[in-house]
Amino acid sequence: MCYNSRMIHHCKNGIDYFEFSSFATDNRLTHAVFGRNGGVSAASLTSLNLSLAVGDDPENVIENQRRAFGLFGRSRDTLVHAHLDHGDAVARVTRADHGSLPQARVDALITADPGCGLTMNFADCTPIFLYDPVRQVIGLGHAGWKGALADLPGAMVRAMQAEFGCDSADMRAGIGPTISVTRYEVDEPVISAVHNAFPDDADELLVYPEQTTITGKRNSQRRQRPHFDLERANLLNLKRAGVQHVELSGLCTATHTDTFYSHRAERGETGRFGTIFVLQAR
Repeated sequence: MCYNSRMIHHCKNGIDYFEFSSFATDNRLTHAVFGRNGGVSAASLTSLNLSLAVGDDPENVIENQRRAFGLFGRSRDTLVHAHLDHGDAVARVTRADHGSLPQARVDALITADPGCGLTMNFADCTPIFLYDPVRQVIGLGHAGWKGALADLPGAMVRAMQAEFGCDSADMRAGIGPTISVTRYEVDEPVISAVHNAFPDDADELLVYPEQTTITGKRNSQRRQRPHFDLERANLLNLKRAGVQHVELSGLCTATHTDTFYSHRAERGETGRFGTIFVLQAR
């Protein structure tokens, strides 16, 4: 089952956050995708920037983290973050890793440790939430175009299978707000990489919209560069890995820069919105 849903929107203490409807009713989980409002960062980083890697004042970021994570009774010291690499590396973590980052650069974290919390930051790349309710395992991943073409979602599934004996048929996934195909024009090397990674699906993932141009009194059509369907690529990866229950956010980061940060729409001058995913202790 795959379905689109407008994620459940909440606003608390001026902070917007969103939940997947398919996860929201499970009291063993806490999860959220934060918006960009309700923090203290200024200028292009306004206002709930959760990243220390975009030139923000560290004190602003720490205050933003306190506000955002505090909505769920958490702090930066009770979550595990990751130093991203835009690849397919996955790290298994526990509560012992709270307040730290895995030594190696990774783009996904998985845990079966009750009480362990995961967090990552985004600005157009795709948040991947993965949950096995049978084995009680969660995973949080970051899949931009490089991660999607390296099959980061599939790597998460395989890591959960290898580390915890999970069955992909039991897993439920949420694909969070990301840049949509209508806003994501690409060229080389992305075009060739899509054909290599998805030889049977490249024509569906690379969309060539037509643009009308006017030359004097004549109308002519010219082909634009293709647009890459990043959300669908990550969905295909999950399907190929055997995950059948997937919820799509239906939210485009580049269209909704009033709510989310977008690296593409804001030409790199922007912050990062955060996520949180906690496997609650029984």
